[in-house]
Amino acid sequence: MVIKLFILKGLGRALLHIIFWCGVLLFFTYFFGAGSENFNDILAFSLFLMPITIATTYVSIYKLIPDYLITKRYILFGLYSLYTFIVSVYLIMVSIFFSLIYIAQFNYEAMNPVTKNILFVATGVYMVVLLVSAFTLLKLNLKNSEETKILETKILETQLKLKEQELNYLKMQIHPHFLFNTLNTMYGFALKKADETPEMILKLSNLLDYLLYQVDKPFVSLNDEINHINDYIELEKMRFNDTLHINFEIENILVDTKIAPMLLLPFVENSFKHGSLKKGILNVGIKLYCKNKSLFFEIKNTSTINAISENGIGLDNIKKRLDLLYKDQYTLTINNENGLFKVNLKLNTV
Repeated sequence: MVIKLFILKGLGRALLHIIFWCGVLLFFTYFFGAGSENFNDILAFSLFLMPITIATTYVSIYKLIPDYLITKRYILFGLYSLYTFIVSVYLIMVSIFFSLIYIAQFNYEAMNPVTKNILFVATGVYMVVLLVSAFTLLKLNLKNSEETKILETKILETQLKLKEQELNYLKMQIHPHFLFNTLNTMYGFALKKADETPEMILKLSNLLDYLLYQVDKPFVSLNDEINHINDYIELEKMRFNDTLHINFEIENILVDTKIAPMLLLPFVENSFKHGSLKKGILNVGIKLYCKNKSLFFEIKNTSTINAISENGIGLDNIKKRLDLLYKDQYTLTINNENGLFKVNLKLNTV
């Protein structure tokens, strides 16, 4: 079946070429027959000129253009084009001698006036060559453009898959990191057999639901993230008891604002994990607000100079997630000086 289709396709292409060259023969007969009443002589001359035109055209469209021009080998293209031109001009001169010797029987006056003029004859030949070459060049350019678009699409799809895999890998790193800290807190409560343990388990259950079922979504409601930040803060309040002073301010939050899940919570977690007690108190201040279609998140906590590493697993992964999800759409500054660790994040949510 495949061989049959290949043969039919080849026959169809050959038929189109035959029809085209028959049309060129008619064009030559009309073109060179201007001012002549001897149709047979003009047809004979046109037939003799056809092999020259066909050979020059095929050399151009099947060798010069695809092998040298398209591949940007311009010097070789120019050199071989010159060779082709010289040979074709020589053959055109031969055709004129053919007209003089075999058609006019060595009678120069009996020759068709058009066939005496080599410039006119060459114009007819090269007009066909140039038109076919221009069509072939356009066709090859369109084909190359289509292939380039297909290749660009495949590259883009591959990049997206790689980014998705990298993002999933980063999420897998964040989840154990967060759970490890939370379970450590619960372990401390279990050892003390504290009455707050059931409430703590309930809040942890809410957080696990967020981690397991919401975090795989590309975006979640900002209010969902805020609710789970509040749950996390309540868990930490139970752990720190009277040694924690925290202030969480929320202003001007738009209902339809969406962000990537688990984007802000690790910053809060980091402030508790690496924060340092000053005079027996850990101070944490969090401010979250929207302004001019941008989200602003600020968090600061007491620390010592060496207490917090800006390249820790949690913060480092958050930076990578921001680059993947909000490239060129955010600004993040992290400072640790004068006993305060500060994080300022501005995020374009539109």
